[in-house]
Amino acid sequence: MKKIKFAFFAFALFAFTNNSIAQDKTNNSNIKNMIRYNQLDSLHDSTKSLSVNVLFEGKEGVTRSLQINKDGILAEHITKTDAILICVTGEVVYEDEKNNLKTLKAGDFYKIEPQVKHWVKGIENSQLLLIK
Repeated sequence: MKKIKFAFFAFALFAFTNNSIAQDKTNNSNIKNMIRYNQLDSLHDSTKSLSVNVLFEGKEGVTRSLQINKDGILAEHITKTDAILICVTGEVVYEDEKNNLKTLKAGDFYKIEPQVKHWVKGIENSQLLLIK
C-alpha cells in the first residue's frame, strides 16, 4: 500500500511540475529565464570582445567557454598541454607560429599542440569550447 501511495505522490508531483512549466512558457520573460541557464552565451558579457570562463573542471582537465566577438582577438599565448578548440557558433580563425591557419565554423574543431604560440581572431560573434 505504501508503494502505491508513493507512486501516486510521485506521479502527482511530476504532473504538477510539468503543468507549472507549461504555464510558465506562456510568459516570455520566464521562457528566457528557463532557457538561459544552460546556454554558453549566458556565461559571458556580450559587450566584451573576449570573454573566457571555466565551464567544467574535472579531476584531470578543464573545459572553458570562450566568447570572441567579431574582430575580437584571443592574444597570442602558449598552452602547456594538448587542447582541443571547438567552434560551437560563429566563425573564428586560429593561427600559430608554425604558419597553421585554420578557419573554424560551427561544428569544426582543431587540436592545439602544446608549446606552440597561437592566437584566435573572431570573424563573427562566436562561442567556443576549449578542452584541456
